[in-house]
Amino acid sequence: MTHNQSNGQINFIGVKNTVADCPHFSALVSLSKNIAVFPGFCDVHVHFREPGFSYKETVKSGSAAAARGGYTAVCTMPNLNPVPDSFDNLEKQLDIIKKDSLINIYPYAAITVGQRGEELSDMEILSQNAIAFSDDGRGVQSEALMREAMLKAKALGKMIVAHCEDNSLLNGGYIHDGVYAKTHGHKGICSESEYGPIARDLKLVAETGCDYHVCHISTKESVELIREAKKAGLPVTCETAPHYLVLCDEDLKEEGRFKMNPPLRSREDREALIEGIRDGTIDMIATDHAPHSKEEKAKGLEKSAFGIVGLETAFPVMYTHLVKAGVITLEKLVELMCLNPRKRFGIPQGDDYTVWDLDYEETVNTDDFLSLGKATPFENEKLTGRCLMSVCNGKIVYKLNLEA
Repeated sequence: MTHNQSNGQINFIGVKNTVADCPHFSALVSLSKNIAVFPGFCDVHVHFREPGFSYKETVKSGSAAAARGGYTAVCTMPNLNPVPDSFDNLEKQLDIIKKDSLINIYPYAAITVGQRGEELSDMEILSQNAIAFSDDGRGVQSEALMREAMLKAKALGKMIVAHCEDNSLLNGGYIHDGVYAKTHGHKGICSESEYGPIARDLKLVAETGCDYHVCHISTKESVELIREAKKAGLPVTCETAPHYLVLCDEDLKEEGRFKMNPPLRSREDREALIEGIRDGTIDMIATDHAPHSKEEKAKGLEKSAFGIVGLETAFPVMYTHLVKAGVITLEKLVELMCLNPRKRFGIPQGDDYTVWDLDYEETVNTDDFLSLGKATPFENEKLTGRCLMSVCNGKIVYKLNLEA
């Protein structure tokens, strides 16, 4: 839907044009002739680090970064201290969210106690306040324990959200076992360490009927396995992240801001992921926003911590590299970043929306980030699109400072 103004046009994509009556709207849309209003984005995979690691990120800083990126709903992963594997531990996180969050946050509970993969968490009690169950950051190594988790989640009407990684195949690797690793003498992580556990879990899904979602897929084999599972009618969805759709291991540099898990894979893997989002095999784009301190990311590819930030760059990266390049439509991007994740995870849209200037070009400057984390492979890249305003639950949670 298009709303014409004297300065140009406003495109309303997936959201009602009544938002034009919002305070400050007219001043913002006067900035450009190409304004778009979207439903508030939804990211089902972020790390806000609190409680336990607030030097990396806090609920307050993470939600501010999300709002600046157009997100009004996120799901936070459980690698915290204490791990949300009991009611008391999850309640500590919920109290912080209630006090400090600018947007809607839906926390995951851990699949296993302490994310150690040895025994199930108190899933029945946790299910009342958790969006789903995940041990993200660690793969559940035991097939028997994953089967038990799926059966329990199925009985509770909850989803298993899986970080798929076979520890026995890692062999000390820290980037993809591909061209760059071989050329520069780095230890590689093989693709099978990801797609092997996915294949195992899909068999368990067929056996248990559990709703199942795969985190941050990065390999062509993963795409094909999930494509075939969907053809078979299994209740399976998956996500990938912006960096896997834009970069490959040939783009690596000897800097910690290029280190994440799973790693940037091959050019062929990237092409398979793009085809996966085009044909619907990949349901959504999630950032895996994983902030660390400057010191933790300043130790090169081998020694730096795994993880990069992504909330404040996700839409500009995808708009620049996929939409403007003609790979997918803008409407498809909104499906991937908002509509599909909300539908799959049962997260309401409400009246949330975000306003974007689709003409504005700017170079990524991490000093401007609201996130405490600054490590991104897109640093100093020129991208198109900036967020002018985000509204969550009827409240402006981010507005561009026009005086800056």
